[in-house]
Formats: sequence, structure tokens, C-alpha cells
Amino acid sequence: MIKEKLRSIYRRIRYGIKPSFESPRYFLNNAKGYSSACFVLAGYKPFTWEIIFKRIKKFCPENVDVCIVSSGLYSQELDSYAKKYNWSYFATKRNCVTLALNSAVKAFPKAEHIFKLDEDIFVTEGFFEELPRAYQAASHDYFPAFSAPLIPINGFGYRSILERLNLIDLYTKKFEYPIISAGPFMQIESNPDVAKFMWGESGDVPQIDVLNKLIKDSSGVDQDYSICPIRFSIGAIYFKRDLLEKSGWLPVNKSNGMGLDEVFLCNLATSKSKAIVVSQKQVVGHLSFGKQNKPMEEYFLSHKELFDI
Repeated sequence: MIKEKLRSIYRRIRYGIKPSFESPRYFLNNAKGYSSACFVLAGYKPFTWEIIFKRIKKFCPENVDVCIVSSGLYSQELDSYAKKYNWSYFATKRNCVTLALNSAVKAFPKAEHIFKLDEDIFVTEGFFEELPRAYQAASHDYFPAFSAPLIPINGFGYRSILERLNLIDLYTKKFEYPIISAGPFMQIESNPDVAKFMWGESGDVPQIDVLNKLIKDSSGVDQDYSICPIRFSIGAIYFKRDLLEKSGWLPVNKSNGMGLDEVFLCNLATSKSKAIVVSQKQVVGHLSFGKQNKPMEEYFLSHKELFDI
């Protein structure tokens, strides 16, 4: 405890990092005290909530505490979802993602195994079982930082999906060669037509639940997990609580913290020689990245059958 406090003070002095925690503006506490907890960052994409929460409810085991987390706002609608599913809801006054996550995780002291989801992630069957399994499998040869599923709209995962579906040539012809790289300079993160393609508009990529089953059942994969060598988009990850505790928790500064958690965790993996583990047996959906968001919201609302269970 003393070492943790000294580390926190050092980080604040050297990097200008603010206190890591905040008392909640609102906290509906339905925690059961399980050793696993899932924190769902939500508050700004209400059009996704019905389906993403329905998916979490269907696929999340009973022995996992679920907590919706809102950074900088309180939503009566989110509160209603939490009450409907007997989950918790944690809302902060200040809009800072890392502050909200730190504070919510701190409020679940018995949760040693952490799942973190964004509000535009569509979980699929096996997600909550596969990520810890992949983490454990990789622990034989690596010290994992966190584990994650394959995600079609993701600078790392899309290449694996295209390879498994034999779509490299088609994707290259329609868009660009699918280099493994994350960033808005890649069409996988900037072109709405690419997002629609990966969500199955043309029929070349199966609906997300069908794709997940196809990937699980496919043969010929040398290893059931891979190690990501680039910055990984952390919309859906699993990690252990001590990753935060030993590193002094997620950094909090004057910003809204968007992307700060991702940069911190990916940098932590590199600087501490830890691995970013990606399962080759689990697929989840990610709606879109920034430049794709508005067109994909419209596409989502008119093609819900591609996103629903």
C-alpha cells in the first residue's frame, strides 16, 4: 500500500498526472462480489445500447459482475438497463475515461479478473470464456498484459479475418492491400465503405455470430492465439487487476482521457516486456472508428439484422 502511494505521488510530480480516483456522481451498486467483473463504458452512443446490452446479458456468465460506466454524465436510460439486468451503474461527474475506469474498478475490490468493453462492441458466444483461456495459454511463453478477440474493424484483427476467409485479393482490389497497422491513414479505420464491407454488406464477410462460429470451428490454425506487434485498439479486452495496481493505475490528466488508456496499456506492454495476446478462436464486432461513425450509425439503424443476435 505504501509503495502504491509513493508511486502515485511520483507519477503526479513527474508527469503532471492528477489523482487517479473520484467519488461517483451516482452509483447503483448491484455487485455480488465475484472475482470477475465486466466494465462497459457507455454514455454517448445510445442507439447501440439495446443490442449490445442484450448480447452481454445473453453471453456473460452468471459469476461475472457487470457494471455500466459513464464518464462525465448520468443517463436515466442506462440506469434503467442496469436495473433491468440487475447490473451496477457507475457515473462520474468529470468526463475523463481513465478516471471513470479507475474509480469503477476500485469500487469492485474483489474483482481480480477484469473485462473492459466499449459501447460499440458486440460480444459473441464464448467471449467471456475464451479471453481468459487465451491469456492463460499465452502465459506459458509470455507475460501477458491483456488478451483480446479478433475484431474485423481493427488494424490488427482485420488481416487475420480476411486471411481466414480468403478475401485478401478481393479486399485489395476494392480498397487497399491490408497491411497490419492501426491509424486513420488506414482505410480499415477511416473508410465507411470498408466498415460496411466488414459488417457483411456485400455478403463476403458473414454476419458476426456466423463468423464467430466459423472461426471457432475452422482448422489449419497453427496456434490458437497470436501476439500483436502494433498498437492495439482496446475496445474489448481482458486483464488482471494487478496490472493496474502494480503500474499505479491508469493515468489521469486534464484531458477527457480518450485514448489515454489505450496508449498507456500498449506502452506498458512494450516497456515492461508484456505481450498483447489476441485469440484466433474468438471474434466480436466493433461498429466503427471516428471517421466512419456517422455513416455507420445510419447503416446500423437500417441494417439491425446484421448486428442483432
